[in-house]
Amino acid sequence: MISYFSGCKIEYPYLNIVLYEPEIPQNTGNIARLCAAAQLRLHLIEPLGFSLSDKYLKRSGLDYWDEVDLTVYGSFDNFLKTYEAERSILCFSRHAHELYSSAGAGKGDYLLFGNETKGLPSSIKGIYPCFSIPMWGNVRSLNLSTSVGIIAYGLLHNMGRF
Repeated sequence: MISYFSGCKIEYPYLNIVLYEPEIPQNTGNIARLCAAAQLRLHLIEPLGFSLSDKYLKRSGLDYWDEVDLTVYGSFDNFLKTYEAERSILCFSRHAHELYSSAGAGKGDYLLFGNETKGLPSSIKGIYPCFSIPMWGNVRSLNLSTSVGIIAYGLLHNMGRF
């Protein structure tokens, strides 16, 4: 099943942000705000670790949902049936060896991020090119919304968006 959450539709987004089974509403709220600010399309793949009801959205402190071009999919397979096949899907994982700065995203490409505790399944990472953000400190990973922001704006810059 595909559902549309908001009335905002971006005709030709520079990038599509795809969250695979996100778990934390605050992260998704931050990412939605980033998508609204940068005019990126947001795709959520269920199951979600939270509800999209107003109660949860208000709790995440986000009042920009009417500015977000959002589509929700019942599964990754449902997402694959509807994405624009002429566009690339680029995965991002802390386990990848190639840096996100070498991703070479094109206009309309899909940036796929895993959930907060498990990341992306190996079955997905094995099919699509996969990139990471360098980390020099002794931490396990970066916050999902921080990662999406770093990568999205880095790639938008490389694409000449600003």
